[in-house]
Amino acid sequence: MQEFSSLDGALLVDKPPGPTSHDVVDAIRRRFGIKKVGHCGTLDPNATGLLIIVLGRGTKLSERLMGDDKVYEGTIKFGETTTSHDSDGEITATRPVPPLSLELLNTEAARFIGDQMQMPPMVSAIKIDGVPLYKLARKGIEVEREARLVHIYNYRFTTCTPPLAEFCVACTKGTYIRSLASDLGEKLGCGAHLTALRRTASGRFDVVDALQLEDILKLPLPELEKRVIPYLRLAASA
Repeated sequence: MQEFSSLDGALLVDKPPGPTSHDVVDAIRRRFGIKKVGHCGTLDPNATGLLIIVLGRGTKLSERLMGDDKVYEGTIKFGETTTSHDSDGEITATRPVPPLSLELLNTEAARFIGDQMQMPPMVSAIKIDGVPLYKLARKGIEVEREARLVHIYNYRFTTCTPPLAEFCVACTKGTYIRSLASDLGEKLGCGAHLTALRRTASGRFDVVDALQLEDILKLPLPELEKRVIPYLRLAASA
């Protein structure tokens, strides 16, 4: 039987706003001297929450884990559209916000539940001819993108204080929540963009079981090993 080390598996990280998912991978690799480190599903720099980091032989499971369904919480601002569909982009238009209520928002959000073809935003990591879209977007270049099939299991709003509203959504991998926010704004006729996003779950893993990145980087190696989900247990859930 193949033997696995205590560092073959996965870490559950609660990513802070600021660093990219790749930055988190690099920080853990450098801090603990682990050669193979990867992640299972990109979070935008200003997004927070669950980032599954795979270590050692655990990297072999990254594609399977990446395919899991996701759950997010976030905040949308209505009345403004941006180049990136979130607050990192430049404002492209402002429009009056109609009277909003939880009932109205949830009625409209329910229309998104199910299968849908979603157009990826230009500010994304998807590559066209080997070039990430966000690099083209920075140059002011917009190219044709193929819409992708995604599935929304649940989409509901929990608070409404116009022009802001908080929501939660459960969806398949590859769903752009920024695009979901923008599309809802267009349906309401006022435009919208995402101002905050937090991933709370991926597959059977939950952010409540994750450690803040800064706390992980302070751990001595023996304590880190205790936090690693072993390869065999990880494989059973993948």
